Amino acid sequence: MNDTVSAVNALSARWARQTRQGTVFSAAGVWPLLAFLADGAGGPARDELTRAVGMQADQAVAGARELLAGLDAMSGVASALGLWTDRALEVREPWAAGLPADAHGVLGPDAAASQEALDGWAAKRTGGLVERMPVKPAEGARMVLATALALRTDWRHPFRETVLRPGSGPWQGRTLAGLHRSSVRPDRIGVAAGPDGHVTTVKVPGDNGIDVHLLLGAEGMAPGQVLHTGIAVLERALPVTTGGHLPYGPAGPGVVVERQPSVTPDPVRLDVTTPGFTVRADHDLLQLHALFGLSTAADAREGHFPGISPAPLAIGAAGQSAVAEFGPLGFRAAAVTAVVAAPGGGPPRYTHESTVVRLTVDRPFGFLAVHRESRLVLAGGWVSEPTEAS
Repeated sequence: MNDTVSAVNALSARWARQTRQGTVFSAAGVWPLLAFLADGAGGPARDELTRAVGMQADQAVAGARELLAGLDAMSGVASALGLWTDRALEVREPWAAGLPADAHGVLGPDAAASQEALDGWAAKRTGGLVERMPVKPAEGARMVLATALALRTDWRHPFRETVLRPGSGPWQGRTLAGLHRSSVRPDRIGVAAGPDGHVTTVKVPGDNGIDVHLLLGAEGMAPGQVLHTGIAVLERALPVTTGGHLPYGPAGPGVVVERQPSVTPDPVRLDVTTPGFTVRADHDLLQLHALFGLSTAADAREGHFPGISPAPLAIGAAGQSAVAEFGPLGFRAAAVTAVVAAPGGGPPRYTHESTVVRLTVDRPFGFLAVHRESRLVLAGGWVSEPTEAS
């Protein structure tokens, strides 16, 4: 599965580069769809989709099946793929045979009823985090292909709820719902020097093999630059100076290292303060058609998927709806991605002293939810509007 993980993370990095504002996205939700489309495409559409998935179409469709099976095997992760077709559409058996069992449904003549069924599938498969399908099939739609991905993890050590009042930056003067915790694991924080500037990364471990990496870039860095650097760190393409080796004083974006009195004899301690957040986003994937290899496939003047059906098909709509929640007890995220094929045409006693690595996240930042063992990026995003204190 290593090649597939690398291909999915490469798509995550390219998508992250184009991030401009508060958002959440999941390349792990898009990639299987592109792989199945590539397997059924022909001509220039097949070439573009092959480049988007980062491997040959026959390898990609095997990778998609492997990825979906791998996601289902991950603790705290649930995934599904669904196919709905017009009753009159002939689907080629070799292509349909590659889909998961029981994935095939029917688009009925009643558009409202079909939409209700699609929305119900999205809500059920994400535990209600995503309540509706990200696309609405237009009249005459022949096929809908969709994936759902949901993940959850509880923190090994919960955060303590506090109040965060930034003294500068875009959140200055606001009272935010802050989260704080202290640990004796300074290796969970690091500072990387990326091509666009320094980025501080801190890993928050979940209890089931899923970690959330918070990313704070140097002031002036764009969201896409910060997220792209964070993925490069995850892929071990950039060196990182971890907490125990950072210099005293300001040591990176949001990081200060200092000596402090302590009630315990721990030589180095990590203190993290960050706001909680809930981020939702809807993506029109056809607006980024070149990124996802859909430029030719969206041209309805002719058909592009002879391996799926003898009927001419083109991509009429493609979208993703995603959500992520970061709170004191854990992290939740979900994404539903779909493409629609249309016809073509008391004061303590301080008896010790410790080195404290202190991170305060008090301005917009990025995050990556990552499967610890494989380093697969399950979801990523940018927080521009944190949770306000109640």
